[in-house]
Amino acid sequence: MNIDFIESKINEILQELENEAISCVTNQNFDKKTTNLKLKPLVSSKQILINALESIKMADRLSREGLEKK
Repeated sequence: MNIDFIESKINEILQELENEAISCVTNQNFDKKTTNLKLKPLVSSKQILINALESIKMADRLSREGLEKK
């Protein structure tokens, strides 16, 4: 499995999420409630992607360790 490729793509998505979050925070047309409503899904998506990447890395590491033991 090409972990570096997966990690780079997830990092690209995370960067896009951060850019969108910054645009929400800096948008003067949004009040605090609207800003929070727009940020919550972005924060959740970011955390899901981070957890997925950690899981992929852990699965890859365990797979390699299993192959080395054989």
